[in-house]
Amino acid sequence: MSVVGFDVGNESGIVAVARQRGIDVVLNEESKRETPAVVCFGDKQRFIGTAGAASSTMNPRNSVSQIKRLLGRAFADPELQRDLASFPFRVSEGPDGFPLVHARYLGEDRAFTPTQLLAMVLSNLKGIAEGNLNAAVFDCCIGIPAYFTDLQRRAVADAAAIAGLRPLRLFHETTATALAYGIYKTDLPEKEWLNVAFIDVGHASMQVSIVGYKKGQLNMLSHAYDRSLGGRDFDEVLFKHFAEKFKDEYKIDVYQNARACVRLRVACEKLKKMLSANPEAPLNIECLMDEKDVRGFIKREEFEQISSPVLQRVKAPLEKALAEAGLTTENVHFVEVVGSGSRVPAIIRIITEFFGKQPRRTMNASECVARGCALQCAVLSPTFKVREFEVNDGFPFSIALSCKPDSENTESEQTIVFPKGSPVPSAKTVTFYRSNTFAVDVVSVDADDLQMAKKISSYTIGPFQSSKPEKAKVNVKACLNIHGIVSIESAMMLEEVMDVPVATTNETLKDDTKMDTDDALGDPASGTDENMQESKCAAENGKPDSEEISAPMDTDAKVEPLIKNVKKIDVPVSGLVYGALGSEELVKAAEDEYEMALQDRVMEETKEKKNAVEAYVYDMRNKLYDKYNDFVMSEYKEGFIAKLQEVEDWLYEDGEDETKGVYIAKLEELKKVGDPIEIRYKEWAERSSSINQLVHCINGFKEVASSNSQAFDHIDMSEKQKVLDECSEAEIWLIEKQQQQDALPKHADPVLLISDMKKKAEALDRLCRPIMSKPKPAPKPQTPPPPTPPTESPTTPEPQTPEQQQQSNGAGEAEEPTSEGGAQDQEPTAEQMDTDKPDGWAEPSA
Repeated sequence: MSVVGFDVGNESGIVAVARQRGIDVVLNEESKRETPAVVCFGDKQRFIGTAGAASSTMNPRNSVSQIKRLLGRAFADPELQRDLASFPFRVSEGPDGFPLVHARYLGEDRAFTPTQLLAMVLSNLKGIAEGNLNAAVFDCCIGIPAYFTDLQRRAVADAAAIAGLRPLRLFHETTATALAYGIYKTDLPEKEWLNVAFIDVGHASMQVSIVGYKKGQLNMLSHAYDRSLGGRDFDEVLFKHFAEKFKDEYKIDVYQNARACVRLRVACEKLKKMLSANPEAPLNIECLMDEKDVRGFIKREEFEQISSPVLQRVKAPLEKALAEAGLTTENVHFVEVVGSGSRVPAIIRIITEFFGKQPRRTMNASECVARGCALQCAVLSPTFKVREFEVNDGFPFSIALSCKPDSENTESEQTIVFPKGSPVPSAKTVTFYRSNTFAVDVVSVDADDLQMAKKISSYTIGPFQSSKPEKAKVNVKACLNIHGIVSIESAMMLEEVMDVPVATTNETLKDDTKMDTDDALGDPASGTDENMQESKCAAENGKPDSEEISAPMDTDAKVEPLIKNVKKIDVPVSGLVYGALGSEELVKAAEDEYEMALQDRVMEETKEKKNAVEAYVYDMRNKLYDKYNDFVMSEYKEGFIAKLQEVEDWLYEDGEDETKGVYIAKLEELKKVGDPIEIRYKEWAERSSSINQLVHCINGFKEVASSNSQAFDHIDMSEKQKVLDECSEAEIWLIEKQQQQDALPKHADPVLLISDMKKKAEALDRLCRPIMSKPKPAPKPQTPPPPTPPTESPTTPEPQTPEQQQQSNGAGEAEEPTSEGGAQDQEPTAEQMDTDKPDGWAEPSA
């Protein structure tokens, strides 16, 4: 299971993966940690990421960037209209009122939705992760701004599905930063809260959050933001400043040239970074427009002066976040600054003056969101065991259900089901009293947020038919899922049937009745049941619909209180989300993405084959004049060089734009002539070492086969002779082939091939090694000697007479030869062998 976190910013994207040793930020194909979020469309293929950024300067009209600014926004949005003025590509209004991006792709004009463009960026980041992990990537966690609307969140989820990803959670960027900061803290207090303010100034937006920490948990206290305050606003200030300056000094209007605008914006971004570290910085651009070189110069004081309208907006999100958290600046213990735009000294100065303390940079300003997303993915994944750390995130908007009036109710009913700060995920059940099919709208009620669409989605509840004349009670379940997307999951009609009287007898009877599991029927006027709130979307489906009630009876028959029987009937729900992709559109977008990715792959392989032909031409031509000179005849050499020159000219003329198969055929045609030359050179270069190896093999087996060592005495002489014959045969073959090869010139095909010598050595080893490495036979087991009988104790001899002594000596002389013969059969002792050894004797070594 993949554990990956994606931070898709307005300008670039970062990929982080979880490993056993921690979280790593992976590198792209250029060994960089940040990948530009740019899609450039060409006549043959797309260029995404680093390739797209490299092509955007030459092809600005078909290069799409800042995709997050287009996502989930209506074309008539005032902020979007201001952004479109600075985009070099063309954007129009689609039939649904949302923007469409136009580009020329594969020789024709195409229109793409922002969701499709985001899917292209996610596909590129997915490829980077898969190349690093060497495995397929599906499950992930994607960072999104906290201010994203319901439609923008749905667009991100749809883009992930088009790219082949399964996001386990769309994680707020501020919460991801807070998680990456707190999960590694070991000194968090256990009782009191540690309050930390996180200020994220990105490329196009500013987000502020106040987070409370305790040991093992974080609590998101408040969110505040400015959607259009980021590093690009300072770039725009510099751009306008120098555009007017160059118009006066050089009489050029960069607004009339899209390429000049792109180059000046890039130069202004570099200038801003230089001013962050230096009090002054120059600006030089060669041939900006009309073949004119331009130069400029600005000081930091002047930069801050012309940027004052932007800097004045920094304090508003800080004040709002602090007010919503109910804290003062003294209650905020630390201030953390992240984001690429936070490096502007003027912003740091404003933050310092507001909180009264110096901001800190304990985290990587650009990578903290991606790391936090990877940590959250690891928490949700069963692959890793992560330190227990509770994340209490809050929803930054208020969501209400609005019921349209019917024939009896002339006023619409609106009830807030998820107030601002509601936990994510959560669910609530709302009770409506209706007699037939009715419609419910999911709406936002944040009056101060103009970007939040008033009506999010609309659902039709029904049809249903009540068996009673009065209105039916319908419970509607609204769900706020883990991604922050609101929807109506289900509806259920509760109907009371006829009351059933229960009579008692002498025995105890049991009556199975269905009871209403709700505690209250709700107030018809308000249309909501406040007691029905659940923490998970599927919690209510698991409740039993009926309970078995046991009613004990007295001996005397009497009537017990009536028991109400409540039937639960599922009611169909159909919904429409305004601006979201339908299921058929989503499938079509996924198919289009697959076709475009396949076209990109084909073109990349075609370019590889074309580069292979070009590299072969240059490499072979150089070698023909150098080390291959002696291995080809002069007339063939000149003809081959002419052929190489012909192919080179073809590559830059007619063969500039050919198919993959044509380049493969052209390379094979050249190799038919060049491969024999390369083979002759390779045979010559490696022949001596191969000869030495074969000679060493022959001599080694001859030596052991003719050896008189006792280690080989167990091998039969016929087998030894077989080894010697085989070695002699191989030696004769080598000598004959070597003599033939020495007689040939270098440009002739060799007769003594390296492959033949290897085969000969392998055959020799296969025959001789089993014979010469045959193990000695195991010695026969010796029978143990019989046990010696016990000796008798010596006795004192009796005195003998002279005659008896004489007889005894005679008997000894008669038996002396036998005694000498017995002494000769005995083995000499070690001491005797030592005395018999001549001088200079040495024991043979094993």
